[in-house]
Amino acid sequence: MRNIGEDISHELNKGNFRQRLDQTKAQVLSDPDVRQFIDKHKEDLDQETIDRSISKLYEFVQEKERIRAGKRPKFPNFYPKLIMNFNYIDIEYQATDEFLAAQKEREKKQRVTLLEMPKDLKEASFQNFDLTDPKRQAALEKAIDFVEAMQSKPKQFHQGLYLHGPFGVGKSFLAAAVANHLAEHGFTTTLFHYPTFISEIKSAIKDNRVNQRLKSLQDAQVLMIDDIGAESNSAWVRDEVLGVLLQNRMSQSQATFFTSNFSMKELENHLAHTNQGDSETVKAQRIMERVRYLSEEVTMSGRNRRYSD
Repeated sequence: MRNIGEDISHELNKGNFRQRLDQTKAQVLSDPDVRQFIDKHKEDLDQETIDRSISKLYEFVQEKERIRAGKRPKFPNFYPKLIMNFNYIDIEYQATDEFLAAQKEREKKQRVTLLEMPKDLKEASFQNFDLTDPKRQAALEKAIDFVEAMQSKPKQFHQGLYLHGPFGVGKSFLAAAVANHLAEHGFTTTLFHYPTFISEIKSAIKDNRVNQRLKSLQDAQVLMIDDIGAESNSAWVRDEVLGVLLQNRMSQSQATFFTSNFSMKELENHLAHTNQGDSETVKAQRIMERVRYLSEEVTMSGRNRRYSD
């Protein structure tokens, strides 16, 4: 890439050196933004300082023209701004509004971790939550109450939501909308599909990675456990995985959400009966005490949006 000094030299070497120099200076100094800057800083500028800064002023005008013409600028996604730098005029390149907005959006999405969940949930928002069915309004209001509480008192413990209802009514979508809204305000959230996680955690036993997998969830600022109750229930999963995870969330006072096809009462019954045929109601009750401490039960109903227009 040819530098600005070479550009000027190229122009001047075409012939009529003094005439071209004067023309270049006149063109640069007639630029409206240059004139405005010089007028604003006239107390700090004399002709010698302006002459000494002509290459920077030329660069400024050229970069503006490149951007205006849709050509590739010297620094893509940045625009030039004139500044005073001690005894000469300099250029500061500042990020464009479009670049800053895109960067903010990237950072927001990085604050939401989806594990074995549809990637389009990162686009979920309160604005596109379907309210054609009035039965969904109460769940949305509860979700908004939660994010407002988190924003106003971020260091306090806030009870999450236990969203339950039939297939396809938008439980995961609403949870993701909460996560995305919180991300705009600097909170990080992990939303994971519980049945898939349980399958993976069983494989992790062989590699002695169970604690490592659990820790990543225990440390999440906001944790969302999706589709709890859809897993094949075993005593070990219930007591050593789910129980440990929820106990940690309680002791650390960390916000936790759940989505399920089961009500809390139905989930308790599911947890009481293991795939070995055992019935352990007390242990199931112990788990549900933690679930109830961490979350408020909210019913969602309506049509199945996965298969209807």
